Amino acid sequence: MAPGEEVDLLVVGGGFLGLSTALHAREAGLSVRLVEAARIGSGASGLNGGQVIPGLKYDPETLLSQFGDELGETLVRFAAGTADAVFDLIDRHAMSVPRGRSGWIQAAHTRTALEAQRERNRQWSARGASVALLGEHEVGEMTGASGYLGGWLDRRAGVVDPLALVMELARVAGENGTLICEDDPVSSLRHTGGLWHATTRSGAAVAAKKVVVATNAYADGLVPGLRESLVPLHSFQVATAPLPPELDAAILPHGQAVSDSRRILVYYRKTPDGRLAMGGRGRQSRPRSASDWRHIERAMTRVFPALKGVKIDYRWYGRVAVTPDHLPHIHEPEPGLVTAAGCQGRGVGLMIALGKRLARYAAEGDRRILPLPIQPIRPIPFHAMRQIGVAGAIAWYRLLDGLER
Repeated sequence: MAPGEEVDLLVVGGGFLGLSTALHAREAGLSVRLVEAARIGSGASGLNGGQVIPGLKYDPETLLSQFGDELGETLVRFAAGTADAVFDLIDRHAMSVPRGRSGWIQAAHTRTALEAQRERNRQWSARGASVALLGEHEVGEMTGASGYLGGWLDRRAGVVDPLALVMELARVAGENGTLICEDDPVSSLRHTGGLWHATTRSGAAVAAKKVVVATNAYADGLVPGLRESLVPLHSFQVATAPLPPELDAAILPHGQAVSDSRRILVYYRKTPDGRLAMGGRGRQSRPRSASDWRHIERAMTRVFPALKGVKIDYRWYGRVAVTPDHLPHIHEPEPGLVTAAGCQGRGVGLMIALGKRLARYAAEGDRRILPLPIQPIRPIPFHAMRQIGVAGAIAWYRLLDGLER
């Protein structure tokens, strides 16, 4: 960064949220500097499951009940369009991103889950969404898996290569005039003289009229209390060797993404080169060896017994952020300093769509642009003990999932 650099907007974090905010802010006419602590694509935005799923964890009627008719309807409409935001952005900028849009299947492993999907289908169908319930035979044919009692198909969803997407977002943002700095985390942020002044670990400095902190699960102490308001989880994933022709034809023959209905769910998709990629929750600490992915490999052969013995070529993981209420949070602890976090497994669509709204808010200053109310940062009590608590909860949920039929 050049000495004395001053911009309209500083974006801290170069994942989906930060890059989308930067790109859309440039399109709104703002000058933008983006600072990434590591390398673009090294965090969960480049290392996630590649599923582009619209909606939130809660169904429309729950959101209307919680937020009221006006704000609830705004949130529902926003959530319904998050997948569109991704695919439209890719097309508009002719991004080189392997992708498909055949939909997402939520596969039910119990009658209780099937009833919940029936209710979800009723609510989204009433809103004209392209969704459908699947019977046991249909879900078996579409997934190639055994053991599911049925499922729910959301045709609005799709899949992307997440690393290609985050790299293309960075390319387009840079070509549109965003100044991008990598491998240099912001170490201090203070407001003085009507501007926000940021200093990086290397000693570089930038002044900005407004700041968006888009660090999500990688939040540190830059915004007081933000890290303590989130539960970071590790998403572990594996990818097989390219499947032999007979398995390639039988597993996900129509290209949908899938998540199951378990408490500790697994999710999977086919890659463009014919591999099966599957992910799920992993240990809270950093992995030490290939054995730390063994629970995913066991899940893979449970869902697809025919994959027993198929070589695993790749193993990776990323960190994701969950909020206690399972909703994304937007905060503005001081005027001109905005942060948002909490993907809840919908990060690709949610963060890219939310970045567009944050960019407009930075440019226009109208809170009605935002799909959620700005709320105070609320640190989680006993947050320092979260790893023990989360590990215990995951073990308990795995036990319950194993007992269910």
